[in-house]
Amino acid sequence: MKILVLNGSPRPEGNTKRMINAFREGAESSGHKVDIIDVCKKRISGCLACEYCHTKSGGECVQKDDMREIYTLLRDAEMLIIASPIYYHGITGQLKCVIDRFYAAAYPQKPPHLKKVAMILSSGDADMYDGAMFSFQGDFLDYLGLENAGVFTAHGAENGSGKKTDELYHFGKTLAD
Repeated sequence: MKILVLNGSPRPEGNTKRMINAFREGAESSGHKVDIIDVCKKRISGCLACEYCHTKSGGECVQKDDMREIYTLLRDAEMLIIASPIYYHGITGQLKCVIDRFYAAAYPQKPPHLKKVAMILSSGDADMYDGAMFSFQGDFLDYLGLENAGVFTAHGAENGSGKKTDELYHFGKTLAD
């Protein structure tokens, strides 16, 4: 299976990245192909709501930035992983810009091979996930109709723990096509 991971963490060696790496190792050990995009290292602007993608180009965004790399990977992805630390009850702003730009690639229908979605979240407190879960439910499960492959959270001392990285490794290792 081709898996696209969108990492919304600006920390290259932070808790979110450790969890992503554990997932990737498990998934790759079972023969899956995993592409990880560190969105905070990319130059991706927010959606302009110009409607160019739907009125003039058949789904291509007018902006010529690093989002084009994500569009290319999204076209072939069978599974999407949204990974982010929690900032002010939601995913990071950089990742939110990427999700907003799905508008060009996911309307009026989702990318052709995309079937599943999962979320990996890191926070300082167990009660901080409502905003991210609202987006996960509305954007990916309801609107795109993707299969919920799971939500994995770590807060406080769980962040970076062997228990959490083992859980994510096992999730990746046992993924079914």
